[in-house]
Amino acid sequence: MRLALSIALSAAILSSQAALAATLFVTNERDNTVTVLDSETLAIKKIIQVGARPRGIVMSPDHDEIFVCLGDDNRIDVIDTKTLSVSRSIPNVPDPELIATDPKGERLYVANEEQSQVTVIDRATGKIVGTVAVGGEPEGLAVSPDLKTVVNTSELASMAFFINVKTLKIEADVLVDQRPRVAQYTRDGKQVWVSAEVGGTVSVIDARTRVIIKKIGFDIPGVQPELIQPVGILFSSDGKRAYVALSHANHVAVVDTKTLMPIAYVLVGERPWHMALDPNGTKLYVANGNTNDLTAIDLKTLKPIRSVNVGHLPWGVAAMP
Repeated sequence: MRLALSIALSAAILSSQAALAATLFVTNERDNTVTVLDSETLAIKKIIQVGARPRGIVMSPDHDEIFVCLGDDNRIDVIDTKTLSVSRSIPNVPDPELIATDPKGERLYVANEEQSQVTVIDRATGKIVGTVAVGGEPEGLAVSPDLKTVVNTSELASMAFFINVKTLKIEADVLVDQRPRVAQYTRDGKQVWVSAEVGGTVSVIDARTRVIIKKIGFDIPGVQPELIQPVGILFSSDGKRAYVALSHANHVAVVDTKTLMPIAYVLVGERPWHMALDPNGTKLYVANGNTNDLTAIDLKTLKPIRSVNVGHLPWGVAAMP
């Protein structure tokens, strides 16, 4: 009886783990591919050919589609998550770099690097519904949980622009440090965090007043300060921690969101930029551009588990439950 119960329990645990396994999608900028992996085994399931220079990648909230920015083809390729193939393309999107969706999955927001603008696209039809002129070399995009605001960063202007979603007008701009890369709302929507690659900081901005609360700096023993270049930002499932990819420092910083202080640094591959959180909140997946691999981090122990090759110059990561 006990043996049967033990077997049944083990089967249930394995079934639960399988149900929580995610599918990972990694853009490879030089291969013009998206590598698809199993999150538990990190085995490659498929390599999808897309257009030229895939960078930014995002999954729709309903998990049906993956949107990939193709910088040299001026379009967005759309991957069907069931067939793992490109189902359609959205043309005439100049030099797209990063992309975001609203929480309802109705609109796409795309940073057009060379045009100094943000393009707004209706997801269902693929039609452009508007553009917003912003600062030079726009990159980061974050949509507020209440769907009222989208934040865009400008690398050249060192600014974060707060755009009214309804009017598509800039409501406020906030000066941050040099070469801001990524913007991310906290899970409660009360703050916007903006990474500055050259400035070496993350600016924490009050989402209501649009005033900087604090600039978070980083200090890694044995690493030269100029190599510490914050790029990607993600928050833990409970919102208590933030994870910041530090590019040429080859580490991911772990930050306490209450004290706004770094509490740990995790060594990964070379030039980590963008990341994805496992749907069950237990692992972080980091794309390392210069070592052509993906590192999985155990978020309980804050230790790297394993790294696997994914393609040439991996850039962005998305995780699908």
